[in-house]
Amino acid sequence: MTSRAPRPVPPSPPPPPPGGVLWTLTGDIRSLLILPSALTLQVAHPAVGAGVDQHSVFRTDPWGRGERSLRSLQLWVYGGEQAAAEGRRLRELHRTIQGTDTRGRRYHALTPANYAWVHATGFPVYRHAARYLVRTLTPAEERLLYAEWLQVGRVLGIHDRDMPGTVEEFWPYWHRMLDGEVEATVVVRELVDADAPVPPPDRGPWPLRLLLRALWPVLLPRLARFRRFMTIGLMPPEARDALGLEWTDAQERRLRRFSRVVRTVVPALPERLRYLPLAREARRAERRRRAARAARP
Repeated sequence: MTSRAPRPVPPSPPPPPPGGVLWTLTGDIRSLLILPSALTLQVAHPAVGAGVDQHSVFRTDPWGRGERSLRSLQLWVYGGEQAAAEGRRLRELHRTIQGTDTRGRRYHALTPANYAWVHATGFPVYRHAARYLVRTLTPAEERLLYAEWLQVGRVLGIHDRDMPGTVEEFWPYWHRMLDGEVEATVVVRELVDADAPVPPPDRGPWPLRLLLRALWPVLLPRLARFRRFMTIGLMPPEARDALGLEWTDAQERRLRRFSRVVRTVVPALPERLRYLPLAREARRAERRRRAARAARP
């Protein structure tokens, strides 16, 4: 009896290429202002919100969870061979997360529609927030951003059939989700609540932690109000409306003034201050690769 040859292992999907839209946006420190809006939209899905409410440590370990989420996102774009490994780790992490959502329906975190929504929210939020903090993307850049976002989805194990294939197909899906699926879940309300309790940071040098702990009663109310302001302000208006989040003309003017300052100051910063650590390392490595290629005879 002849034995069958082992099936070849398909290659891991690569992350988006250097020089693309995500390569520029994701590692920029301005992404720290953008991410809360995307995270809030993710948990507006009844199943996702229930999963985070029932299984996440975001209440007991908010700084640790934030640090891990940010590192994970950076790996998707700048991680090279680590990107696919991080995607597999996330799927394994979510494999046992299941329960009943806010509408009494059974859910599993890896159900394609649920997992795809978590990923899909990043595209409209990045597109909208870039208008304020960076610049308005051209139609060609929007298409490239979406194509790169689909590539990140492949890194995360999301099949192409579970995501709209083009920008033009994305918007009907987006509006359908806003009209009939998303809601202001318990977790959404907590994330935009300026009075929600948050412990002082437990990361960084201990003298800084001690200082922050002493000043936290004074700092927290101001930081919480700023977080709420940026979370709602950088959320696409149609998403704000779907969640019933109030946004006034005065707040819009404040956001535009703040954004003008950000657009002026951040590009003038040195690279060590402008980019997050993994992005800095990846950018340096890419410059070395290009220099080595240019030096070849």
